[in-house]
Amino acid sequence: MTHDLGQYKRNNTASGFLSISTFARRARLSPKALRLYDRLNLLLPAQIDQESGYRYYHETQLATARLIALLRRLDMPLAQIAVVIAQPAPDAAALIAAYWATVERRFATQQTLATYIDDQLRGDERSLKMFTVHQRQQPAQTVLTEQRYLQVAELTTFIGAAMHRLHQLAQDHGGVVAPPFVIYHGQVDEDNDGPVEVCVPIDPTQTTAALPVRHEPAHQAGYTTITKAQVAFPQILAAYDAVARWLTEQGHQHLGAPREIYFTDFAAASPNDLVCDIAYPIIDAAADEQSS
Repeated sequence: MTHDLGQYKRNNTASGFLSISTFARRARLSPKALRLYDRLNLLLPAQIDQESGYRYYHETQLATARLIALLRRLDMPLAQIAVVIAQPAPDAAALIAAYWATVERRFATQQTLATYIDDQLRGDERSLKMFTVHQRQQPAQTVLTEQRYLQVAELTTFIGAAMHRLHQLAQDHGGVVAPPFVIYHGQVDEDNDGPVEVCVPIDPTQTTAALPVRHEPAHQAGYTTITKAQVAFPQILAAYDAVARWLTEQGHQHLGAPREIYFTDFAAASPNDLVCDIAYPIIDAAADEQSS
């Protein structure tokens, strides 16, 4: 029996088959990992000796095995790796690029969050000083609107869906004429539910009685511009705090609820792209003094 098994191994080696230990070494994987990938149907042995249970892999499987090893070093989940290696090379490359773009977005968001948490724990105001606040005149607008009471977990889904619905509605009435925005009429967190209002500006001459529209009056605004990574909760709160602090220092009074004004394609933006203004409608201090 020993002689027969040895002959079997020699015959397999001559045919390009490799033992699991040899294949693992050449693929830069461990035998334990290969057994796991076998159980998950991710990378199956080319042959299994029915009497001894020895696993044999073929040299032609090395490229796939090495790709799996590299993707694991990118922390790609095994289920996602299975999808990648089942594709032709160009499609696999596109999937890997999409995965890595997601990782970069998550890292950028986490990096911003880590800085925010560190500043909060240290009582440090660096998170406020990183924002530059400006003042501008906002023109009057007619806006399509949708409003809802909700909490943080529902916020992203609602805003995205409402923006889509209102953009579609705007297309039938002259299109969107200015950046859409989200107004927070009340605090939104784990304990408070707003409400939140999504607004899409349209041409006032295109309105009808059936449309969900209202008039947004002209006003002065204090605002700061933030990146896509900084939009995530709770680090976005630092931008709100920075504008609120500036209003106090400048002697301005709040005229209305704060809002997020989205002036670019948020979905297509990279983590470090500027995408949004955090703005507070204000009563200008100098103008208020003159009127009184």
